[in-house]
Amino acid sequence: MTSWKNAIVVSLDDDLTEICDLADSLSYKVVKTFVQHREKPDVNSYIGAGKLEEIKEFIEDDKENIDLLVVDGELKPSQWFILEKKLGVDVFDRIRLILAIFEKRADRKEPRLQVKLAQLQYERPFVRELIHRARSGEHPGFMAGGEYQVDDYYEMIKRQTKKIRDDLKGIRDEREVRRRHRHFSGFYLVSLAGYTNAGKSSLLNFLSGEKVKVEGRLFSTLSTTTRKIKNKSIPILITDTVGFIQNLPALIIDAFHSTLEEISVADVVLLIVDISEDEDIVLNKLRVSFNELVEIGVNASIIIVLNKCDLISQEALNSRVNLIRNQDFVNDKKVVSISVKNKHGVDLLLELLYDSLPQLVNCKIRLPINKDTQSFVSWIYEKTHVLDVSYDDYITISFDCSTIIRDKILSMCKRFDGFIIY
Repeated sequence: MTSWKNAIVVSLDDDLTEICDLADSLSYKVVKTFVQHREKPDVNSYIGAGKLEEIKEFIEDDKENIDLLVVDGELKPSQWFILEKKLGVDVFDRIRLILAIFEKRADRKEPRLQVKLAQLQYERPFVRELIHRARSGEHPGFMAGGEYQVDDYYEMIKRQTKKIRDDLKGIRDEREVRRRHRHFSGFYLVSLAGYTNAGKSSLLNFLSGEKVKVEGRLFSTLSTTTRKIKNKSIPILITDTVGFIQNLPALIIDAFHSTLEEISVADVVLLIVDISEDEDIVLNKLRVSFNELVEIGVNASIIIVLNKCDLISQEALNSRVNLIRNQDFVNDKKVVSISVKNKHGVDLLLELLYDSLPQLVNCKIRLPINKDTQSFVSWIYEKTHVLDVSYDDYITISFDCSTIIRDKILSMCKRFDGFIIY
């Protein structure tokens, strides 16, 4: 049974939906929110002195029931120190909150290493602040005590960071070997991308016919999951990846580079959006997702997939589709509305996906009819999109495929005493 704690959220923005969802994912119930409108954070304490005093009074009135203060932003170590000292409760900024969620979700070796790397990168400036404060005679609480003195802990961070980077490079190299093997085996690579909790894993399950765990919570997927698309004559591998959020911290992008790289090397990216949310939220999440794709370095074809269309009216759907198509960052990208739940629009999505695959070439060959060529024909069915087959004195097959598979087929065709029509 989940044990819930209470948190206060502080923000410089009125939109608190995402930060409250993040707190909820870590089993914190947000009991109070404070918003201070200002152009930039206070250099000393992130929020102004008046608002800080207001928060302090609120905590002191109910100190037994306040476990955490969450700041919807990125704190400097000095700001964090002042807030904890002034308020007397644990303080998490947005990055530390996300890292805590990631640590809770990581269930495989690679994401655990990636989370640890991001945590170490995050902690380094805080440890430097601890060193400064300790030498000034102050005794901050964050990461204090335990096995390491502060100076030793800082050196340990540097050593661990190097080791983890080396371990992750090894995993990344192994993935690159697998990727090349798949590529030379004729597989196209498709990545699912988009805001966290938009339905990426559900779509992966439907397209692959397998059962990847689906949970209605933020960041349920941290490691990549790759499956083959079922019932598709072109061999396509589809990969689910970690979800996006607004202002995804740079240190997380760096730590999860090898995972996010799956998106950057894909032949096609399916950008999944929950179209059932409020119009402004949909546009904002779509914009955030595009920004993240640019940050990662995606150059592949992008198909915008508007999922959960069954949850809104046709009129609302049409309005939102038109609105999305008119956004500058969308340009002429393909847009399709689907519902994974009731299978609406999925066939059209597959057609758009097939049409977006790069370097498809059309071929036609003729083979003699004998025992040996039957296995070759079966292999062609497995590796290509067969358009037509006819049997007379010969087997005539026309198909679409990648250039790599075409070269293999044309070479094998000659070995089976067949000939190439085009």
